Amino acid sequence: MKNSDFIEVTIAFVKKTLKDAEGGHDWFHTERVYKNALVIASKEKVDPLVVALAALLHDIADAKFNDGDESVGPAMAKDFLTKIGVHHSIVDHVVRIIENVSFKGGNFTTSFTSKELQVVQDADRLDAIGAIGIARCFNYGGFKNRPLYDPQIPPNLSMSKEEYKRSKAPTINHFYEKLLLLKDKMNTDTAKAIAEERHLFMESFLAQFYKEWEGKP
Repeated sequence: MKNSDFIEVTIAFVKKTLKDAEGGHDWFHTERVYKNALVIASKEKVDPLVVALAALLHDIADAKFNDGDESVGPAMAKDFLTKIGVHHSIVDHVVRIIENVSFKGGNFTTSFTSKELQVVQDADRLDAIGAIGIARCFNYGGFKNRPLYDPQIPPNLSMSKEEYKRSKAPTINHFYEKLLLLKDKMNTDTAKAIAEERHLFMESFLAQFYKEWEGKP
């Protein structure tokens, strides 16, 4: 198959697999990440097929919805890509990206890196901030039946990877534990520029949120 054929088949697979997924991690999230990745990749020297396939498959089986098992998504992606005939070197690269793309808490570091990972990671992180990021954050908080905000529960900025995965903190805390940290974690100049505006929007939202929470006019 041609590269375009691999991408089309993968899109169909992802749409089918994620048809009943939680709203913040569904096909539309994947589609936005894919589009973000294409924009960023156009300014970088990367393998476009690796970027496309990794972006499309990055959330094919998010660990949050698989009892925290981080091996399910990479294994599913590897099996799918192998079956449709993608070259093993590309499959291996895509799998490594999926294993390392997610934000896993402020103290987690990865030993693997590539320009393609940086592009897909930036694309995913851009969808976690700004207006869409706010919507996704509260959608997931509602999905997990978490409180919106509790002034008595401060954000935990020193969580380990495991603490981050187990956290049941109010949704507003997630802004400080992840979303507001992402602007400074972007890898590419393109993503950094886009992130600036989205970061400011989140800061404005939080200011308004606290104002309304306190009942101030």
